[in-house]
Amino acid sequence: MCRKILGAIFALMLISAVASAQNNFINPTTTLAAQTNNNTSAANSFGSQSNGNLGANNVSKVDVHSLLYAGANTKVFAHLLLWFGDGGHMNIGYNSDSSSQVHAQITDMISRGINGVVIDWYGPNNSIDNAAQLVMAEAESHPGFTFAIMVDKGAVPNGCSGCSAQQSLIDNLQYVEQKYFSSAAYYKQNGQPVVTEFGLDDYNGIDWNAVNAALSTHPLFIFQNNSGFTHTLSGGSFSWVMPTTSDYGMSYMGSFYDSGLSHSNEQTVGASYKGFNDTLASWGSHRIMGQQCGATWLQTFDKANSLYNSGKQLPYLQLVTWNDYEEGTEIESGIDDCFSLSGSVSGNALSWNVSGNEDVVDHYEVYISSDGQNLMSLNQTFPGERSTNLCSFSVPPGNYKLFVQAVGKPSFANRITPAISYTSTCAVATPAPPPSPAPTLNLAASPNTIILPSGKSGNLAIQLQAQSGSYNNPVSLTCTNLPANLKCTFSPAALTPGSGTAQSTLTISQVSTTAGNLPDRKWSTIYASLLFPLGIGGFIFMTDPKRRKSMRGLRLLIFLGLLATVTMGTISCGGGAGATSAAVAAKPPAASRYSVTIQGNASAVQIATTVTVTVE
Repeated sequence: MCRKILGAIFALMLISAVASAQNNFINPTTTLAAQTNNNTSAANSFGSQSNGNLGANNVSKVDVHSLLYAGANTKVFAHLLLWFGDGGHMNIGYNSDSSSQVHAQITDMISRGINGVVIDWYGPNNSIDNAAQLVMAEAESHPGFTFAIMVDKGAVPNGCSGCSAQQSLIDNLQYVEQKYFSSAAYYKQNGQPVVTEFGLDDYNGIDWNAVNAALSTHPLFIFQNNSGFTHTLSGGSFSWVMPTTSDYGMSYMGSFYDSGLSHSNEQTVGASYKGFNDTLASWGSHRIMGQQCGATWLQTFDKANSLYNSGKQLPYLQLVTWNDYEEGTEIESGIDDCFSLSGSVSGNALSWNVSGNEDVVDHYEVYISSDGQNLMSLNQTFPGERSTNLCSFSVPPGNYKLFVQAVGKPSFANRITPAISYTSTCAVATPAPPPSPAPTLNLAASPNTIILPSGKSGNLAIQLQAQSGSYNNPVSLTCTNLPANLKCTFSPAALTPGSGTAQSTLTISQVSTTAGNLPDRKWSTIYASLLFPLGIGGFIFMTDPKRRKSMRGLRLLIFLGLLATVTMGTISCGGGAGATSAAVAAKPPAASRYSVTIQGNASAVQIATTVTVTVE
């Protein structure tokens, strides 16, 4: 019975330890809901449509500029329609004339790297104008985000009643000048507010010089297509989606960019689009440009990249469109990439298979979870890499849920696998124990004073004790501050205390210094034998009368030689007052006292004690 109880307790302790290891390892960075739920400004209720619009989805927030050539400084604008919710258009689940909806749209655009919006404007005093003012206010709250007005041809009938198209256009632009140009968020080129137009040349006879003259602030007008570059008052031109072309608009885009490059003093506004399908629009004429599972979107960027680079910049790019659901060009809800993936675990290796073209994938994100809801990012790989070794992340033993997410290229829908069960059997390295504290050693001499009678020696006991821990390396012993007339020896010369005490005997003895103070007799005899003949010969030489006058200069030198001969001869004999004086000088003074340091040295230890030695 007791064994069963102990076994149950042990099992509970093991489960608790495993759970603790899991909890310490997983630090959630996101949730499954955040990676699967709608993260766009599209209405949650919006579902996929037959014209190719994807239902509200989880969309890649990779910066749109990553699809452009390296070093691009292109400003990217989204074309924004503000007519939803007024009853004359498709119900997509939100009202454009709503501050909360406008806030959601602008923040969504910013999260995708978009720099501003071009508002498709239909004149003053209507719901679209009200929504445009909400966009202006929202843009002003996000420094760096800008907006510009596109005057749609539909604004002309909303101008002055009963007047010409030209006068109506003037009235509309004067309103835009008064209402929008002064905004800090309005986009300006070299101080000029930028205004684009859509279809205004369908009204024949508009005198653009007269329109411009009627304004106090003269805008930079951007017209449309290749001909826009040569339009009256043109400051540049923008391109658009051409659904009737047979090559997804690539020949049109190439021609447009060529025209822009030949008008380098004007602004070129390129276009990117996912496709076109107006079969659900009330005005539709069954014009369709296929999305090709995202390839059309990528091709529009590739076309710009083939003609522009960091040394030849494309000034602007317009995304056509942000939210034209009726013509099937919207990217707000995401772009369908026709991509899916599934994953599996074998041992501690995670791998996944894909269906679709990996060109739409920016990268793969691997998540791990202990509850299947709170996720921690574990690893990131790129297209072509479809496996990861889980043990390389030191996953503690336990049961987990894994997810692999294909993060799409900008504005593509993200895709994620169902939960993948995983039981980790990775060997988690045991942390190294903390280093033991260094032992404390004590060095002592007993006794710590000693008196040496003249010519005698004495002994002391040297003890090395480990006061904490254990020290198993030899500690060598030496004497320092030792006077010349003393020497010391240790037996043994090194001590290893272990966890106890080790002892050595120190012998201090006196050293005679008499012989050391005397000149070497051999060399004294040699000096005398050399100098004596010099002195005698010099004396005889100087007594010769014939040489006295010429040798007066040598007399002093020879005298000194004779003096040195006598002196060295005296010393070499070892007797007399010289020997006695040397012996007396070498004798130490009575009762001399010395402080001698006993030192212990090892690789990580330096320790010392002091003894007092008195020599009588």
